[in-house]
Amino acid sequence: MRVLVTGASGFVGYAVARRFAEVGHEVHGLTRRASGLPVGVERVDGDLLDEISVRKTVAQIEPEVVCHLAAVVRVRESRTDPVKYWRTNVGGTLALLDALAETRTPSKVILASTCAVYGEPARQPIREDARPEPSTPYGAGKLAADRAAADLAATGAIGAVSLRSFNVAGGLPGHPDRDESRLIPKVVAVAQGRAPELVVNGDGTTVRDYVHVLDMADAFLAAVGVCEPGTWQPYNVGSGRRTSIVDVIATTERLTGRPLTVRHQVAAAEPPELTADSTAFQQATGWSARRSGLDQIIADALEAGRSGDSPDGG
Repeated sequence: MRVLVTGASGFVGYAVARRFAEVGHEVHGLTRRASGLPVGVERVDGDLLDEISVRKTVAQIEPEVVCHLAAVVRVRESRTDPVKYWRTNVGGTLALLDALAETRTPSKVILASTCAVYGEPARQPIREDARPEPSTPYGAGKLAADRAAADLAATGAIGAVSLRSFNVAGGLPGHPDRDESRLIPKVVAVAQGRAPELVVNGDGTTVRDYVHVLDMADAFLAAVGVCEPGTWQPYNVGSGRRTSIVDVIATTERLTGRPLTVRHQVAAAEPPELTADSTAFQQATGWSARRSGLDQIIADALEAGRSGDSPDGG
């Protein structure tokens, strides 16, 4: 299949492009960065905010599958610069959907969505029937992008699946996650001497659900099989494992054999727990989070941090 991956130089986008290329697909990676792409992925320079170039790219490639990962993704930053997040995450998605609406045959569109669309639900783990109530501009914009894809799918112009990922982590050799606004990359930076300390908001008991970036890449591949023209479906993608900040610190110290320098500060306003119920996606596709034990996630993040540099965004 001809596959277009947007954000192909980012942490998750790189892994997704690599996975599709590994199984023999013709993969085109859309990126505005000069950084490298996986072996077997053809670079397409472009920016989703340039509607003319997006339309031209889609017309030339005529993708059968589109994996849409290009985005800005820092939840806290979205509160201080909301227009940037709406412009990129919603405007860029609309430009892509507009181009796809003009193709001769419907594409299968797999969107990188997020658990942030749910806001802060009391019921955990979160299922797809939870009411979306995003509490940040990032989550609100991603929900708007989901709904735009759903509306276009209803016309028959595309099929669409939104993968609502939880906390993607881990790493690939030579391609770590350098975004130190996220917990595990920051812990790795401290462990490897690139940052002086880990600052923890509160007592470290906040719980998140971590899924390995390679499992997330497998999820994109699996989603193609359940994506049909004229339909849209959201799926939660996580490991289902409850992991606290304390757990991440303890596991890193055990794997490295060294204590981390940790400083606590006043707790931030954030959900006490976000964990996934991925049963629907597992039953629909046979996918499983087979690499998403905390030991492997952190070990692979540490190895990736030692083996090379990478971009820090999508």
